[in-house]
Amino acid sequence: MNDHIRFDRDALELHLLDQRLLPGEEADFVCRTPDEVITALQTMVVRGAPAIGVAAAWGCALAVSRTGDGDGWRERLDAALEAIADARPTAVNLRWAVERMRACRRAAGDVDRPALLELFLREARTMQDEDVAACKRLGRFGADCLEDGDTVLTHCNAGALATAGYGTALGVIRAAVEQGKRIRVIADETRPFLQGARLTAWELHQDGIPVTVACDNACALLMQKGLVQRVVVGADRIAANGDAANKIGTFGVALLARHFGIPFYVAAPLSTIDPQTADGTAIPIEERPAGEVTHAGGRRVTPEDVPVYNFAFDVTPAALISGIITEAGVLRPPYGPAVRAALDEAATEARP
Repeated sequence: MNDHIRFDRDALELHLLDQRLLPGEEADFVCRTPDEVITALQTMVVRGAPAIGVAAAWGCALAVSRTGDGDGWRERLDAALEAIADARPTAVNLRWAVERMRACRRAAGDVDRPALLELFLREARTMQDEDVAACKRLGRFGADCLEDGDTVLTHCNAGALATAGYGTALGVIRAAVEQGKRIRVIADETRPFLQGARLTAWELHQDGIPVTVACDNACALLMQKGLVQRVVVGADRIAANGDAANKIGTFGVALLARHFGIPFYVAAPLSTIDPQTADGTAIPIEERPAGEVTHAGGRRVTPEDVPVYNFAFDVTPAALISGIITEAGVLRPPYGPAVRAALDEAATEARP
């Protein structure tokens, strides 16, 4: 699946499959302005670090198209790009994508707005295609970490919907299935937004890959019963030392996996690694609206005036991670040197 992020060049519209409505309804959320892209990012129309980055890149192109030709259009564009970069705090791919578009702009020099728009459109398209290719490469590396007959536990949705296509954690599972391995999946429901129950199960069911949904608090029992052989999750930001931020609850899954001796893998493209963040304590953790916890299906499920915690992410320490699966291969401890080497090699290959 790679049509959930589509850009109409003629109409200058970004079409996003509205993930808030799945699995019951498949409908597009159409963005014509950078503000509408920001709304889509903040309200979870589109989510998942790589998908957020791709959507942000297209949002930068929309920002160029909407600045107008009058005096000050460059300053208005600067403000719009910064607003996109600030839309959500945890997923590093968001600012990474905006900075890449800014670098494209600097390389072009003092071009006019139509020329810059064309450059941004090409760069966004390139970034989207690169993400799909990266997911397929990391999927092939990750497939070697799975054995025929494994049942893999996932947390949140790190599939095609969370990327430009194919997926990270689910990309590993898809690649293993393509190799002929018999893989089953247990999808944690992932409260409170239910990305596992709604999105992971939907994707895998469409692909014909056996999937069972489990309550988040069943994880320990499932492992104790021997029903889980591997855990593979995605990430929204990986620090320079290998600490990985992912959907809230991931840290607990990693602790249980360590207790039961189950390998715990993080699958993410190199763009999700933030070498400027030394360790997980420096990763900003987004707090989302209380209504996601206090209400379910439009109905209140908690007493009024009782506060809630709704942290969207937690950080899994590198010491609990068996391997970080990237398009450059599976990084192994110690992660500091492994991360530096992978990023340095990627930078060398990217130089003209």
